[in-house]
Amino acid sequence: MTNTQTVATGTVHSPPEDLRKALISDSKALAKWNDLTPLARNEWICWTISVKREATRKQHVERVPRELKEGIRRPCCWIGCIHRPDKPISPSVQHILNKQR
Repeated sequence: MTNTQTVATGTVHSPPEDLRKALISDSKALAKWNDLTPLARNEWICWTISVKREATRKQHVERVPRELKEGIRRPCCWIGCIHRPDKPISPSVQHILNKQR
């Protein structure tokens, strides 16, 4: 497979290169990815890039293709993308964010 295959973007985020490579290397995962809504893709991307440790990011990148093929359409236990300007942050998510500071 070539690196020029289409990997659809999210509503706010574009897939980073490491996630893009992981998806391109697995045609079934890529098909599932491109079948997701832009909001669902955005959640996966944000879930992948919003971690603090490189090891955690690597784990997330590895999990995305596997979980997509298992039929999971959004990351589990994720508070959601806080980068969307079209959606205010809910009070419950704001509470979680305040605790992380």
